[in-house]
Parts: sequence; structure tokens; C-alpha cells
Amino acid sequence: SKKIRMKKTAKVRAPRRLPVTVLSGFLGAGKTTLLQHILHNNESLRIAVIVNDMSEVNIDAKLVKRSLPSISNVQERMVEMSNGCICCTLRQDLLVEVTKLARRGRFDYLVIEGSGISEPLAVAETFTFQDEDGTSLSSVARLDTMVTMIDGHNFLRDFQSLDQLQERKMAAGDDDDRNIANLLCDQIEFANVILINKTDLLSEDKIKLLQDLVGHLNPDAVVYPTTFSCLPLDKILNTGLFDMEKAQNNAGWLKEAPGTHVPETLEYGVSSFVYRARKPFHPERLYKCLLGEDEEEDDDSDEEDEDKTPDADMQTLINRSGTGLLDHGVVRSKGFFWLATRNAHNGVWSHAGGLFHFEQGGTWWAEVPKEEWPDDAIIEEIEKE
Repeated sequence: SKKIRMKKTAKVRAPRRLPVTVLSGFLGAGKTTLLQHILHNNESLRIAVIVNDMSEVNIDAKLVKRSLPSISNVQERMVEMSNGCICCTLRQDLLVEVTKLARRGRFDYLVIEGSGISEPLAVAETFTFQDEDGTSLSSVARLDTMVTMIDGHNFLRDFQSLDQLQERKMAAGDDDDRNIANLLCDQIEFANVILINKTDLLSEDKIKLLQDLVGHLNPDAVVYPTTFSCLPLDKILNTGLFDMEKAQNNAGWLKEAPGTHVPETLEYGVSSFVYRARKPFHPERLYKCLLGEDEEEDDDSDEEDEDKTPDADMQTLINRSGTGLLDHGVVRSKGFFWLATRNAHNGVWSHAGGLFHFEQGGTWWAEVPKEEWPDDAIIEEIEKE
């Protein structure tokens, strides 16, 4: 008898969607430090990152690149999005870049670091939008965890302050009567995981106070205290905590039609600028500026103050608290700087609220023989700068 063999039909598996964690938090909370922690301790995960900065110079992306010299294909794994916010002006760009990374099929995970003034709800909404071909981002990527970081050292000051944006010189216009507390609430209320960072600067009572406050604002979120943004990665990656159906029931979900979202630079009166100079800082003048001290002194006091002049070493600027920049409405600054007494090395500058941190960075490329320069795309960036 003739036997008929039946061919087995292979099951077609749906393409695996790229899981995504979104990092949100106000300026200086520690998002970039957390991103560096993730990439240094990725437990063999192939992680791609998108780094957003509202400024035209993406300092966060530069810091991540500098901290990862041993990680291969950094240029390929990192996408920089600058001079705008991914929840408004760069929303379409975010959709395009996430789709590209997902369709490559080379990565196990994607971490998106939003700017300090981005609203996480608006970023999540982007995953439901469709491109020109009618394809939704949610078909190739899935939101896994929304993480919000708060700066434990400065949070209560910003959250409880009755200061108007006008008083902090951050208002969008003369009739702008809003405050930063609204943005902090937006970031906390739309989170699955909340990290209270910089707990090494806090007392136990203040940590407990912050935990209680955050718990009342978002009782469904998991809250972790952290120092230098360190915690086990399974607390923020592949948690499965984000629920799209629940998120869509949020009162603010798709409240605004696509393309009509008011940029946070206008809504909260936050703006940015870039300071560039080809001359180094005078150590003593910089020291006094940061501490809000008057540069003018009586001639008679010059001899007396000679011994009080700060040491020219970087250590004199580390972990200083002061109001010099706050007096001029600057709540956050980050970048690289040059001291007149340190021509061969650059410094890394980080300031949030009344807290300043400075450390010695690497050697200026101008001091490094060209034969020792990297032989990849970084050279073009070096020569441009």
C-alpha cells in the first residue's frame, strides 16, 4: 500500500519584542550614574541605550562613552538625542530610533535615559503611536519598567518650596506662575520603580520621610533607597511591572492630541544654555563664584587672605555646597572644565541644587600623541572639538 507522509508544519513564532526600561527624574537625580552602573554590570545582556539631553551638547552621552572604554561597539549601541525632549519635540525621533534598534535583533534590552524635565507618561504614550506605514512601536518593543529617580538631597527643598518659577528665574514668561513641584509629581506618579538616591547624604529620619511621601504619591510603586545609583539590576530590568492597560486608564493618557504636547521648557519654564571657553578657569575665582562669595576684597586684606587661597588641586572643589549658581537661577549644570593650574588634565563638573561635585577627568587629547588616539569614529569628534 502506498504510504503518505505528512509534513510537519513549523510554528511561526512572533518576533520577540525588545524590552525597554525608561529612566526619568529631575535634573541631577543620578540617571546617568545609574546608566553607567547598568552597563558596567549588565550580566551578559546586550544592552542598547538612548540618551536624551535638552541641551545642544549631550554631556550625559559623553560621560557614558568616557566611562566605557572597554565595552565594544559603544558607538553602535548608543543613540544620542540632543537639543530637545523625547516626550515632545523629539517624540518622532524616539519612535524612529527605538524601531531601528529593535529591528536589528542584536540587543537583549534597551534603556532610555530621558532628560531631566521629561514626563514619563508622554514617553510611554509614544509606544502606542504609529509611523507613516501604520506600524506601532509596540509591535517591535515593549515597555517593561518605568523608573523614576529622585535626588534625596534636594527633593524636599524643590517639592515643598512655595517659590514661583519667576523667583528662581526659570519662568517661561511674565505670567508663568507654575512651579517645579508639578513636574516632580508627574515623574513620581507615573513610575513602577522609584529610587531615592544620594541616601549617603541623608539621616535615617529623612530617608523615612521621603519613603512615606513617595509612597503616598504613588502607592503602587516599588521604592528603593540608593547611594550613587547602585542597586541589583533585576530591580529595574526585566521586572515586567509596566502594565499598558493600567497606564491607559491614567487620567492624563492621550489627553493631548499627538503633536500638541506643550514642551516642558515652556510648561515648567526650564531652559538651557551652553558655556564654552578656550581659556581656563582661575581656581580661586571659580571657588568663590561657586560658593557665592564676593570677589571684591579690600586691598588691606590681600596679605591676610594669602594663606586662605584654595589649593589649586581638584580636591579643593570636591563636594562643596554653596549658592553661587542658585543665586543666578542655575539649578543643574554638568560638563568638563579646565583649571589654569592643570593644563594636562580636564575636570568633570557636576552640580545639582546646592550640591557640587568635581573630580579629575582624563588627559586632554591635545596632550596625547596622535599615534595613541583611537582609530574609530571618535577621532572625528576629537578633531571637531
